Amino acid sequence: MILVTGATGNIGSALLKELHQHATEPLRGLTRDPARATFPEGVEPHAGDLAQPASLKSALRGVRSLFLVSRLGADADILELAREAGVEHVVLVSSITVRTHPRLGPAAENQAVEQSLKDSGMAWTILQPTQFASNTLWWAASIRERQAVRLPYADTGLPTIHPADIASVARVALTEPGHHGRTHALTGPERLSARQQVEAIAAALGREVPIVEISREEAHRRMAVVMGEETADAVLDVTGGDVNEELLTVRDTVSRVTGSPGRTFAQWVSENVAAFR
Repeated sequence: MILVTGATGNIGSALLKELHQHATEPLRGLTRDPARATFPEGVEPHAGDLAQPASLKSALRGVRSLFLVSRLGADADILELAREAGVEHVVLVSSITVRTHPRLGPAAENQAVEQSLKDSGMAWTILQPTQFASNTLWWAASIRERQAVRLPYADTGLPTIHPADIASVARVALTEPGHHGRTHALTGPERLSARQQVEAIAAALGREVPIVEISREEAHRRMAVVMGEETADAVLDVTGGDVNEELLTVRDTVSRVTGSPGRTFAQWVSENVAAFR
């Protein structure tokens, strides 16, 4: 049995579809509201909340492998429950900032989760992706309302990754040998700036989308309301304020692990353009 947590999220939903096509063992998807979840035929929906680890006890029964995205719940407790339930292998989605910006608070938290997994006694595979293409959904309301997208660091190019590529690597790690004890740094196939991302969305919409470049201070004020001051600072550092070559490097990990080229940002836009209409 493979248990996919966050089964209705950007990565989890794509992972369940891939596992349904490739896996030879039963699949279980964890979601807070199974009645509202739409899973591939044969996937067992199971209620649970990562913020309440005790709710995962029944979901973990009979599970051989666990897919977990870090920092969505009480990770240390979840990993302990998994160990007690007899889980053999955990595929953890962490962040590339563990290697590029270890001084930042969120990166340190991810590193702590990685270490907890390594110390757990279970086999492990760690995925460290760069920023997600789906982060551009932060701009969706402004674009739908035909307002300007307000951006700091508009011309800093980062190798943004399609969440489905994270899912593809996770599927391989869960179903094929050779990935226990491995850490995979994941990026998209090209660097794209925020300005280029907006332009790609505009092209898909067939209309102009205005851009206003703003200061870090203004961006921080807006972001801190939603994510808190420390996280806002960290996001601003890794999206332009404190980039380094390790963060900017385009990696071929996705193609090497999956045998397929990494999905482009343009592909993500074509699949999600309705969110911006």
